[in-house]
Amino acid sequence: AQAVGVCYGMNGNDLPQPSAVVGLLQSKNIRKVRLFEPNQAALQALGNSGIEVNLAVPNTELQNIANDPSAAGSWVATNIQAYPAVTFGSITVGSELIPGSQAQLVLPAMQNIYNSIQGAGLGAQIKVSTVVSTSVTTGFPPSAGVFTTDAMPFMVPIVQFLARTGSPLMVTVYPYFAYVQNDVIGLDYALFTANYDVVTDGDLRYRNLFDALVDTVYSAIEKVDVPGLQKVDGLDSTPNIPIKVPESGWPSRGGSGGSAADGKAYEATVSDASTYVQNLVNHVAQGTPKRPGTPVDTYVFALFNENLKEGPEIERNFGLFYPDMQPVYDINFP
Repeated sequence: AQAVGVCYGMNGNDLPQPSAVVGLLQSKNIRKVRLFEPNQAALQALGNSGIEVNLAVPNTELQNIANDPSAAGSWVATNIQAYPAVTFGSITVGSELIPGSQAQLVLPAMQNIYNSIQGAGLGAQIKVSTVVSTSVTTGFPPSAGVFTTDAMPFMVPIVQFLARTGSPLMVTVYPYFAYVQNDVIGLDYALFTANYDVVTDGDLRYRNLFDALVDTVYSAIEKVDVPGLQKVDGLDSTPNIPIKVPESGWPSRGGSGGSAADGKAYEATVSDASTYVQNLVNHVAQGTPKRPGTPVDTYVFALFNENLKEGPEIERNFGLFYPDMQPVYDINFP
């Protein structure tokens, strides 16, 4: 299966109709798409398209779904079962809520959605996970990765749940932000262009930051014990949970003058964005130094520049395409 998809965000007032978007995806050989919330027109357009959908339960719905199994059942009925022509691959329950005030809702909501998916007879097809950022871990080099003190109480039972249900952990990975926020990180390491070992970690060698970030999370997962779980050969009592990356990208414009709050002086360019995304697309099927040969399924953020996104200019310039469907830069999807 293709290891790369794209995030189809809709935070713009000038975006094309979903039916046109599906045609664009097909023309570029993009066969996986992530939706940040259910959208009826998009789901209808994605029916019988050959494109697999990763659908998010938005953060705003978590409280209801965590507290009420019937709310989870109606969410699944309305947004999954109502679209039998759509190929759903996974559902993410909440995004980047750990740690935080809603963190305790994540696992009960995942369990209720999981039970509803099982009850609908869709358990073999659709995996249930949540989205966390790499900031739930700390530690360097990657083998030293552990969950942070704040994240640990939530991540341990979530890892146990994912291990028992054979589901992946979804981790957003943004070398761009690590690069601009950290003076030690070189641009070549962030863009996959370093041709030398930047980090040596025991027997493992790292030439790109993406792999180092992913493997730091793998290390944190390995340190969680899952009682009663069938252990993985050679990994000495550790859960075998694949990591998937529901968002990774690089802005094509915007940036900072290097004030303390903004990180280093770096102005995003089309050239760097193109380099990052093409190298990412080419790389993820190979796996990481810790898990060579295990593809890291990744969704490029994002399909379009979205003009209603809040925050600095970079936030409106992560797209592969302008709203008129002309490319910001050309990417070749395998």
